[in-house]
Amino acid sequence: MEPESIYISIVVPLLNEEENIEKLVLEIVEAGRKSDFHFEIILVDDGSTDKTWQKIEQLKREIPNLKAIKFRRNHGQTPAMVAGIDCSRGDIVVTMDGDLQNNPRDIASLVQKIDEGYDVVCGWRKNRKDKTVTRIIPSKIANWLIAKITGVSIHDNGCSLKAYRNEIIKSVRLYSDMHRFIPAMTTIVGARVTEIVVNHRFRRHGVSKYGLSRIWKVLFDMITIKMLIHFHNRPLLWFAGPAIIFFLCGIAFGIASINNFINNQGTIIIISASFLFFTLSGGFLSWGLLAEYFVKVHNRSHFSDTVLVCSKTTD
Repeated sequence: MEPESIYISIVVPLLNEEENIEKLVLEIVEAGRKSDFHFEIILVDDGSTDKTWQKIEQLKREIPNLKAIKFRRNHGQTPAMVAGIDCSRGDIVVTMDGDLQNNPRDIASLVQKIDEGYDVVCGWRKNRKDKTVTRIIPSKIANWLIAKITGVSIHDNGCSLKAYRNEIIKSVRLYSDMHRFIPAMTTIVGARVTEIVVNHRFRRHGVSKYGLSRIWKVLFDMITIKMLIHFHNRPLLWFAGPAIIFFLCGIAFGIASINNFINNQGTIIIISASFLFFTLSGGFLSWGLLAEYFVKVHNRSHFSDTVLVCSKTTD
């Protein structure tokens, strides 16, 4: 007997949420039963030091469609999400926090948007129930910067409550703290992205795992995302700019060295500078050509894999 097909996989990373996990799972089960689809719950214990895992093991005995993954130590929210996503079998993957601030009742609205033809649907905590100075204001600034840098206008990139088509989210390579930038990264593979307003609740148990210290990580991640999005298709353009500048500087110093030689003045330093700039120009141009080659090889390989998967599916 073949197992029934899973339509939705709900992935929840957890870190020291022993007081929240049972109520959260029961709310997810209740929300899922009210909808006409099959679902699975994937809990990822990100190295909790409290009784979170014991609670999960107890819930596994009571709920058959619940799967769990345990990390021996804390790796971070993004690796925990990736582990859950990799184990998902549903056509749609929904991610959410384990602190009860996301409302599982909003899952149905996210899925409905996916069914309308979107690939990624982001939750927008329009009426956010967090501290204004340490959470809301920095978040608004970060979201504005992310929109300007990536060109993907999302009000709330930090909201974990999102829905994705399985093939889209699994085609995106996530690392570090990149879960905040998933909407922007999915645009690399041509995903259609939208957002809807979702409920946000006060945290009643436990403490937040994020503070102002994450600002620097977000800023550095923004630079990485900017490069990934624009570097992906035409890497040569990133290297051509500095190469041209160094080449022009080399010409300028070369002309200056010739002028000094005619006037019987010292030219060693100027000639050395000219040689250095020409070398840098050639180096950047070579790196750009190599990057262009590797990107084309990667894209050709990715396309071949896609064709292979499609051919297997149609057999």
